[in-house]
Amino acid sequence: MNAITITTKGQITLRKELLQHLGVHPGDKISFDKMPGGEIRIRAVKPKGNISDFFGSLKREGQRPISIEEMNDAIAKGWAGQL
Repeated sequence: MNAITITTKGQITLRKELLQHLGVHPGDKISFDKMPGGEIRIRAVKPKGNISDFFGSLKREGQRPISIEEMNDAIAKGWAGQL
């Protein structure tokens, strides 16, 4: 049995092996579900969404979309040291 001490602020720290078992890393989220009998189930929260949700997220205000040809031209100039 792995006992965890509760701080005066009501906080706990999960041991590294438990976090590894959940497959979580700093910045990830976990959820707690109350179960009957005073038990709690802890699960890793998996991100939801599609790759299409990311599209346009790097676009700056007022910036027009650029074409594939413009991207390829910029890449070629970059590799040639012309930028």
